[in-house]
Amino acid sequence: MIVVLKHNINADEKAFVREFLESRGFKIKEIVGEEETIFGAVGIVGLDKREVEVLPGVSNVIPITKPYKLVSREFKKDDTIIQVGPIKIGGNRVVTMAGPCSVESREQILETAHMVKESGAVILRGGAFKPRTSPYAFQGLGEEGLKYLKLAGEATGMPVITEIVSITHGDMMKEYVDILQIGTRNMQNFELLKIVGGLGKPVMLKRGYAATIEEMLMAAEYLAAHGCDEIMFCERGIRTFETYTRNTLDLSAIPVVKKLSHFPIIVDPSHATGIREKVSPMALAAVAAGADGIIVEVHPEPEKALSDGPQSLYPVMFEKLMRDIQALAPVLNKEVSRLPDKVSPVQVLPKQKDASVKGTKVAFQGERGAFSEKAIIRYFENGAEPVACTEFRDVFESVLTGKTDLGIVPLENSLGGSIHQNFDLLLQYPDIKIIGEQKIRIVHNLIVVPGTQLKDIKRVYSHPQGLAQCAKFLEDYPQWHKVAYYDTAGSVAMIAREKLKENAAIASEEAAVFYKMEILKNSIETNAQNYTRFAVIAPLAVEDVKNPQKASLVFAILDKPGALYHGLKVLSENDINMTKLESRPIPGQPWEYMFYVDVQVPDDITKFHSCMEKLKKETDHLRVLGMYRV
Repeated sequence: MIVVLKHNINADEKAFVREFLESRGFKIKEIVGEEETIFGAVGIVGLDKREVEVLPGVSNVIPITKPYKLVSREFKKDDTIIQVGPIKIGGNRVVTMAGPCSVESREQILETAHMVKESGAVILRGGAFKPRTSPYAFQGLGEEGLKYLKLAGEATGMPVITEIVSITHGDMMKEYVDILQIGTRNMQNFELLKIVGGLGKPVMLKRGYAATIEEMLMAAEYLAAHGCDEIMFCERGIRTFETYTRNTLDLSAIPVVKKLSHFPIIVDPSHATGIREKVSPMALAAVAAGADGIIVEVHPEPEKALSDGPQSLYPVMFEKLMRDIQALAPVLNKEVSRLPDKVSPVQVLPKQKDASVKGTKVAFQGERGAFSEKAIIRYFENGAEPVACTEFRDVFESVLTGKTDLGIVPLENSLGGSIHQNFDLLLQYPDIKIIGEQKIRIVHNLIVVPGTQLKDIKRVYSHPQGLAQCAKFLEDYPQWHKVAYYDTAGSVAMIAREKLKENAAIASEEAAVFYKMEILKNSIETNAQNYTRFAVIAPLAVEDVKNPQKASLVFAILDKPGALYHGLKVLSENDINMTKLESRPIPGQPWEYMFYVDVQVPDDITKFHSCMEKLKKETDHLRVLGMYRV
């Protein structure tokens, strides 16, 4: 059962409730939320829930109907996010685990580790103890293989995963690996599950080749009941009458498991198909079906592999698979997990513009001299190092992978409205948050090669918004050909390279100075009230802003009459002032929308957190994109 405790419960009352339940034979799992605390009480004893509801400090008691308790969605509504080193598993992420079936030598695992990391893998797999059908097949290098695996992981900055096959190996293996794997043959080895559950390590539980989904969930319950709260399911194919593949990959298990359990699910297309040509298509299908990640076998020379060579990908095949996943993920509003460039711990960076430090690298979209760079200079009063990126997505990737410390992206323009791509990217990158805001006035200038006169100009280049915002000025020169360019500052860089007097650009004064061009006309924008609001973005690992004034939220509404009204009513009833509301269609779900909301954060921040807990109950997929000062 789930015992919801009152907000004002004191320590003595909480201890009394715990002692009461434990005295009745229940095991207690405490989950502390920002707004409420619950006890998950698990046991085989029968107890009238009214006996618990009357206890001091108890708000509500909810029975769990599923036979699997701790792993069920009833026990925990939100997805469990598992942190393994620098990598998060679960949520809107796609994690790739890759490596050889077996650790064959020190050189082989090191070569493979560097290769798969270069292509985009973030967790290294490799077998040290190999349960094989034939007693004469290669059984692995044992502890020696674990040492090589750990060495390869440390050399590349990747966490490592390997299979545990014996109850006697627990203490030894936990010293070498980051994730323990329960193989398909041991899914119902309950004594092993009990031991592994108590080792304090994340566990990936592979589905047995003849196991039902409920049997897999019940096996996970053994792990959870013995202390493990970081479990990954793994769908690796089941045995059917079909003989053209090694197993039959049950992709329908992905949405089923995600509905029944809060833990993430990984897919193993290598063991499911047993044929390397089938691995990549099924890996992509798994991602499309909602898998939180894939685990694939890769070998430098599969034809020489000591185990599972026919299903191991060649390096070039794995590289193409990673590129395909990178292309597919945005369609699904998902982020492909990346290792940070720096293996060292994340630096704690400045949270406010009055506390900025020199040397902080900040990514922006565009060329040097762009309005985004101007926003960086304004925000970081003590200096920062701007780093130019081609696309907005590149800014997010740069921050996510640690190439830069922070990023800055435009969110809305007072004339042109919201930059929807960046709102969508904030949703797609759950490991990125907003930590600051900067508004700047957009002043457009007609920029030319030095010595150019108006009569020389034949073409004007700028971003489409730049051209649109200077429409009235351009009307006076109908003979000029207006050419859309990907970036305002980039258009200045282009005319600087071409050095043709017939070319002009519309951009900032800073761009003209940077590229040593001449401003022929100042302030040519149609409306002087032209401002753009920029968001400073950072990794989640950066500490929260102290005393935030503003927060940005995103949520979907429940499928019921008045759903949006009831959600906004929560804000009103809790005295949270809303300053922006905008809807965006949910990709792949016609006529369904996400809502982006900006609110003012009250001085008493606990009121904000309390409001968010209440808003969760009236909305779907609520996420705070960031809390920051303005």
